[in-house]
Order: sequence, then C-alpha cells, then structure tokens
Amino acid sequence: MASTDEPKELDPATNVSQNNLAASTSSRDAEAIGINEKSLLRKLDYRLLPPLTLLYLLSFLDRSNVGNAKLEGMTTDIKMSGNEYLNGLTLYFVGYVLFEIPCNIVLKKTTPRTWLPTLTLIWGIVATLLGVVQNYSGYLASRFFLGVAESGLFPGVVYYISMWYKRNEQHYRVSLFFSAASLAGAFGGILAWGIGHMRGVGGYSGWRWIFILEGLVTVIASIIAYFWVYNYPSTAEFLSKEEREFIQFRLKNDSDATRDENFTWSAVLDTFKDPKVWLYCAGFHTMSLPLYTLSLFLPTIIKELGYSAAQAQLLSVPPYAVAFILTLTVAIASEKTHIRAPFIMGTSALACIGYILLLSDHRAGVSYLGTILAAAGIYPSVAIVLSWPANNVSGQTKRCIANALQISVGNIGAVIGTQLYRVETSPRYFLGHGFALGYLVANIFVVGVLWVVLRAENIAKAREIEGKESRPFGEENGEFEDEVFLGDKDPRWVFQT
Repeated sequence: MASTDEPKELDPATNVSQNNLAASTSSRDAEAIGINEKSLLRKLDYRLLPPLTLLYLLSFLDRSNVGNAKLEGMTTDIKMSGNEYLNGLTLYFVGYVLFEIPCNIVLKKTTPRTWLPTLTLIWGIVATLLGVVQNYSGYLASRFFLGVAESGLFPGVVYYISMWYKRNEQHYRVSLFFSAASLAGAFGGILAWGIGHMRGVGGYSGWRWIFILEGLVTVIASIIAYFWVYNYPSTAEFLSKEEREFIQFRLKNDSDATRDENFTWSAVLDTFKDPKVWLYCAGFHTMSLPLYTLSLFLPTIIKELGYSAAQAQLLSVPPYAVAFILTLTVAIASEKTHIRAPFIMGTSALACIGYILLLSDHRAGVSYLGTILAAAGIYPSVAIVLSWPANNVSGQTKRCIANALQISVGNIGAVIGTQLYRVETSPRYFLGHGFALGYLVANIFVVGVLWVVLRAENIAKAREIEGKESRPFGEENGEFEDEVFLGDKDPRWVFQT
C-alpha cells in the first residue's frame, strides 16, 4: 500500500494514482542502488512460478483424470454403478474442504519448501494407488485421501505469492499459476487418449495406467520440488543481499509481507468476523460448482453428444486451450486496468451463454460450442476470484486463513456439483447444466455486491484520512511502539475493486 500523505492519491474507484506513485518511487530507489526492477521481477517469475505452476498442473490432472479413466472402463472393471462413481467424486471434495484451513495453518508454522513438496509427494502416492484399486471401497478411500492431500496446495501458493509480490502484481501471477488447471484439462485428454492404448500392458487396463503413470510423474516432481521451491525473500538463495533488501523495501509500504508476524488465534477469529471474507467465499462458491462439474464431466458430456470415447478424449482439448488463452488475456487486462469485479462478471456472463447453448440446442456442434464458451468464461473468472482476497486481506495470518476459508467454503459447491450429472439425466444433463447456469448468475450478483461494498469502504477510508498527516504504512510495522498494526482496517489500506 502506498503512502497517502496527499488525500487526492486515494482514488477509491481504481487506486491507479496510488499504484503509479508507488511504482515510480520503487523504480527510483532501485536505480539508486543499481537494481533493474523489471529484471528483478522477471528473475522472481522465472524462479518461483515454474515449480508452482507445474505442481498445480499435476494436482488438477490427478484430481480430474478420473473422468478420463471412466471413459476407459473403470466403472465396469470395479463393478460400480454410475452413481457410485459420483460418490467418489463427492468424497474427494469432502476431504478437500475439511483440511484446507488446517493445511494453511501448518504452512504458516513451517515453510513452503518443506510443506508444499510434502503435500505433493503424499497425493502423488495416493494418485498412483488409484491405479490398483480392486473394489468400490478402495475407490472411495483413495478419492477421499487424494482430496485431503491436495487441499493445501492452492491456498498455500496464493498466500506464498502474496509474500513475494506487491498487491498490483499478484493477480497476474495467480492467474498464470491457475492457468495450469486449463492446461491440465488439455493435457489430460491427450494423455488419456495415448495411455488408453496401453490396455493389456502388464495385464492392466488402460484406465489403470492413466492413474499409475500420471501419479508416478507427480511423485518424481515432488522430490525435485524439495530443491526447486524457495521459502521467503529474506532467505532465498538465488537473490543477492541487495536484491533481498530491495524486495523487502518495495513490499514494506505496499502490504504486510515484511512484518515478522507470529500466528495468533485472534487473527483467525478476526478472519471469521469480517463480512468481506464471506463475500470472497461466496464468490468462489458460485464458481466452484461450474468449474469442477465441467472439469470432471467434460469427457462424458462430449461423449453423450454422439462421439466415441477416443474422440471425446481428444475433443476435450479445444475448450481447455481456449480457456487457457482467455485466462491469461483477461489477467493481463485486469492487471493493467486495476479492475477486478467487471472482468469477473463479464467472463461469468460468457460462461452463462455456453450453458444456455447446452440447455437449449440438442445439435452436437452447437452443444460442443457451448462447452467451449463455458470453459472460456469459467476459468478467467475463477482466477480473479481466487486472487482477490490475496490482494485485499491483511495481515499475514488473516490472509492465510482467508485464502483457505475461501476455497473451503467455495468447494462446498463442488461437493454439490459432483452429484448433479447423474446417469438418469443423460444425455442432455439438464439438471447439471441448469445448476451450473444458476450458480453463474448468482456469481454475477455476489461479485456485484462485493464490488459495491469495497468501493463504499474505499470512499469511507478516503474521507477518514482527508487532511490528516500520516506516516507511510510500512513505518509502523513494529517500529513504533505507540502504534498498533491495523491491517486492512487501516484507513490508508485501499481495496482493489
């Protein structure tokens, strides 16, 4: 957060003046000590984002490849009904929801280098074991523990990114990281098509090899991640002493990332008492149902349009490819304009059009276009929704818990969604498509309410400090005993809208 010595710099609508002032000040200080700020940011991106993006790609691949395995005969071999298959999808999200907050508490008490690769190793082992399950009970247990192990990655990484980048830099990085989900969908279809041809190798069906091979890749990646993931700027080995100090400096007046904040239960309680946090939760809840129903059921939806299983695997690639491109495009536009809510509402409306096509026209070509528009709208919206509290919540423990709470509450929508695409509703799946459309409309409403609330609080903050002299945000981070750190309650903290 930038200094607000002059009230006119507090623009409650966009905060553009603040961001430009902070950027120019930061650039001058960088030049003074011989550091190229843009080069330093690129260095951080190259070092931090590739391992995180790879881990999330594998995470999304390992949770959604069950849809590809179903097309390759998993339910027949394990002697499960279609609705019993859905119960396993539900149990995954039950484990996911229950353990997200505990996982982020562990992250806060340990380090990213220790915790994130350990989670990856555990879910990689579970994902591999899915390939050797012999009955319905084994399928249910594997899906539940896969959800438990994967629950800490996304909220942990969102919090981690907030400790490295300034607030107006975080959204693009979170979106780049989240775009791995759409890449996973695209790769999943291609891989499943190829691996499916291994049926009979080693006496195993093709669907078993999907789990085994993709799970083993995750295990290998987790071992590499112990050496590839870094902790926080103050200890990162790839930075020089001057670069560490400059990163600390540029964060100091922008957020709480440089504070030496210990975990406290009072900060956890403060998170639960903030109505805005619950609106962030509702924002993701209304996106998680369409997000996960699409990622889990897209191959089946396409197959029911009249295509073969092999064709459906390959035809699941284009919707994700379009979603990947649009996710990055919208992220760049949102970052440059410092606007969040209108982009979410716009892309959610695009997804609504996709589901309207799926519900209203039975022709295969039109319905397939609907899946492309649905994916193209859902993924950009989710990326912004998930990065929003990382931009707007302060201090560290509150933000850490808010990130986890948002995804926990949000994924209750996924729990509901896993029961909607039932066998008896095929091939048109009116129930599932109708719920997804209703949730997207609700998302537009919730985001609109949050937009109004944040703008109103910005205006109130601007009026509160107008005409007052105040030190920059970073100066009271424990340096002055007579001042209390207020986090996002500080009148100088401007919410990104």
